[in-house]
Amino acid sequence: MNQTEPLTQHPETIEQPLEERVNNRSHRPDSDAFRAFMAGNWAPSSTELPARAAVADHAARRRRAISEQFKGERLVIPAGPLKVRSNDCDYRFRPHSAFAHLTGLGVDHEPDAVLVLEPTDEGRGDDGGHHHATLYFRPLAGRDTKQFYADSRSGEFWIGARPTLAEFKALLGLACVDIAELEVAVTKNVGDPAIGGVSIRLVRKVDENIDALVDTARYNTAQDPENVDLSALDALDEKLAEALSELRLLKDAWEVEQMREAIAATVAGFEEIVKSLPRAVGHRRGERVVEGAFFARAREEGNELGYDTIAAGGNNATILHWTRNDGTVDEGELLLVDAGVEADSLYTADVTRTIPVNGTYSDIQRKIYQAVLDAADAAFAAAVPGAKFRDVHNAAMAVLAARLEEWGLLPVAAEVSLSPEGQQHRRWMPHGTSHHLGLDVHDCAQARAELYLDGTITAGMIFTIEPGLYFKAEDLAIPAEYRGNGVRIEDDVLITADGPVNLSAALPRTPEDVEAWMARLSG
Repeated sequence: MNQTEPLTQHPETIEQPLEERVNNRSHRPDSDAFRAFMAGNWAPSSTELPARAAVADHAARRRRAISEQFKGERLVIPAGPLKVRSNDCDYRFRPHSAFAHLTGLGVDHEPDAVLVLEPTDEGRGDDGGHHHATLYFRPLAGRDTKQFYADSRSGEFWIGARPTLAEFKALLGLACVDIAELEVAVTKNVGDPAIGGVSIRLVRKVDENIDALVDTARYNTAQDPENVDLSALDALDEKLAEALSELRLLKDAWEVEQMREAIAATVAGFEEIVKSLPRAVGHRRGERVVEGAFFARAREEGNELGYDTIAAGGNNATILHWTRNDGTVDEGELLLVDAGVEADSLYTADVTRTIPVNGTYSDIQRKIYQAVLDAADAAFAAAVPGAKFRDVHNAAMAVLAARLEEWGLLPVAAEVSLSPEGQQHRRWMPHGTSHHLGLDVHDCAQARAELYLDGTITAGMIFTIEPGLYFKAEDLAIPAEYRGNGVRIEDDVLITADGPVNLSAALPRTPEDVEAWMARLSG
């Protein structure tokens, strides 16, 4: 073809549908002979059903608890769809946390699935509740179908086998139905309960298609569609999201075990970080070496990272959410690493340690580190059943403000700084000391303030304790010796009837123990 020849002379290129062009990279066979040949001579799939999962009974109790709060209403909890990373490549799938919590499903085999809790007569539902739960998902296509070899998102030839309806039912103790029946299940008899309809609540902004399905059903059945009270509908859905978030404030025994597994893998990941330091110090992107060492362990022992790793050397440690991780790791500086492994169950750890790159804290580094450690210990002492969640933060702040005053850094007395009208100490510690932890690294985030920030510490809670001090290199309010040092110590804490248990205690915390730990791993 002449380079100046008009492209319009090749209509087959111009007329190709846009949705087909994303697959221009591959030529897939589609002849009748190929399809016939592909459909036969496959070994039969196993018909043996899996044993009931240990999580099944726990998930059933969670559904029962939600059923109590929404009698007579249909509840729709989507897992969410696959998300495109680039062109025709998707991110690894992770279901919405509310879906995972109520089904017990983790890992990556249920994109587009939806859990529906259908209202029944009171007391006639699952486990004596008021709803019957059904999981709708796309079952594995047969090997005699085109989907088997042609669908790169769900075909077995591309992504491997997925559970059948019968397998999921046996595993989860849940009724399982083909997703083709979802639309009817969600939209049937939706309407005003006062005239015999069923009210519906949805976990929104998880799956746009399900949002649209529910919205259409609500409008189509409204008595006055032109004047639908959107704020009232939003309130219905927000209340469900709130309840599902609050349900996770207390962890059951199975969840605690998942957290222990995630934290154990995280401890192993931190050991890999120390072993990687000699290579990190000599690399132009030493922080990436550290990040990669931890990520390898996360993928070996868990599902993924629970969140993007913060691997911050030197002054980068003063940037609270430093995830670019493209800096150097230099002798004589501190390295702050905030990282957590997400277990296959999707429960995640969240741990931070600040270590000396050369294995020994300098005098000023040790001074700052000890202040943060003392603040953390004070927070632990305050984290007892019956205390307020805010008490944990306040205890840490009292220690840090006193040290900052002692060092001559505060422009006012510590007592004045700690008052609501002061807060000058927060220049160097601007974040909260604790957050709930579980399926999300910042778990239970939609819970009401009176149950979270103003809530009472109760046995079964798991949250972080993570005070810090961050002295930026460009901070002219402090002497030069402090600048460029950021320290955070973060542990994951289980509240029991006897008090707090540090689930991440296997990682050294005191400066002496950190130095000895690093020497042992480097030897």
